[in-house]
Amino acid sequence: MRRDKMIYLVSEEKSGKNEYGDPITIPGQKRKIFATKKSITRNEFYQAAVTDFRPELSFIIWQHEYKGEPNIKFEEKTYNIIRTYETDEKELELVCQGLSNG
Repeated sequence: MRRDKMIYLVSEEKSGKNEYGDPITIPGQKRKIFATKKSITRNEFYQAAVTDFRPELSFIIWQHEYKGEPNIKFEEKTYNIIRTYETDEKELELVCQGLSNG
């Protein structure tokens, strides 16, 4: 399968303090990888709605590239990974929904 879209896997944000002791949020680290974009099926969309998930898109990546990141960034928008699915022994599907503040 051709990997023709560039996405960023984004690790979880961390809380910390700046040099003055004020609480701050440290953004998650981003790793660039290539993926294949897929559409969400109608059936999957309606099944997810029952659990208040709203899948918008999915990507196929190589399994070894995924390290449990909770988010991706694609075309300047941040998405939450709501489900992963092993399509075979080498590939992994990431089902994503948009973040309201992303």
